[in-house]
Amino acid sequence: MRVDVHNHAIPARVLDLLRRDPVYRVTVEPEYISGGNHIRFYLDPTFIDPEAKLRDLESRGLQGAVVSAAPKPLYYYELEAGPAERLCRETNLGLAEFCEVAPERYRWMAHVPLQEPALAAKMLEQAAEAGSRGVLVGTSIAGRRPDGPEFEVFWSAAERLQQPVLLHPAYVDPHGVFRQYFFESVIGNLLETTITLESLICSRVLDRHPELTVIAVHAGGYFPYQAGRLRHCCTNRPELADAPPDPWAYVGQIKFDTITHDVKALTYLIDRVGAENVLVGTDLPFDVAPPRPMDELLAATDEATARIIAEENPARLFGF
Repeated sequence: MRVDVHNHAIPARVLDLLRRDPVYRVTVEPEYISGGNHIRFYLDPTFIDPEAKLRDLESRGLQGAVVSAAPKPLYYYELEAGPAERLCRETNLGLAEFCEVAPERYRWMAHVPLQEPALAAKMLEQAAEAGSRGVLVGTSIAGRRPDGPEFEVFWSAAERLQQPVLLHPAYVDPHGVFRQYFFESVIGNLLETTITLESLICSRVLDRHPELTVIAVHAGGYFPYQAGRLRHCCTNRPELADAPPDPWAYVGQIKFDTITHDVKALTYLIDRVGAENVLVGTDLPFDVAPPRPMDELLAATDEATARIIAEENPARLFGF
């Protein structure tokens, strides 16, 4: 079964919470959501309806998905513990219900209030008991980076519970031209992933948690194409004196999705990190998703390698 491991949902019970509680600063219209931490966006039926999502997957050459919360609209890392916990609890209940419609074709990732690391660890344990197969984490915790020492309790829980961590951009630092040209997505998301991924390496979070698996979305940002620069700077910069000498050593512990929007770039990614470390991802149903992800994958590599990426890797990592 071909599986998309980077696919988002907004369960109906979460929409109900957003409608009734003004703390989330959101207006839910019949077809759009506005306010909160995301620009106004179309509330595609596949966010809410698991049957519609399956039909959409099939139209793109896929059969299953690992669903996670729509990230930027539902992160809310700036909130206090109470409303953040309520949101994450409703999200996890809703994602579990979503996947019950087709349990052989769906898995779900936990949503946790990472601004409260101990609470996040507790909620991840509860989610794992309820059937989660991973956890969604932002690259920025409303300005804090998840490589800080206060987040060790969360990383320990994710490692112990064998919950792969989907590292997804959040709270992208604003620059003057980002909104003008949609560069927050075109450039900023990739930069966010790169900063946090390399921070996890340089702070030795991945060394301290060797059984932890991190999935870097959007093909790992700039890491697969510029990690050599970090490796070089580790040889001559005092700021990196305590960093590991070779960031490439963490490939394997770090996995990558296929979202490059460029066949040649995807070919390079597969060659550089190995097919065993690449998984199909789409970012559906957001409009930045590649419309024909399997066509791109099959154009970038041979059928046997595509089978490893689309079928064998998600089966092994998420229990399909």
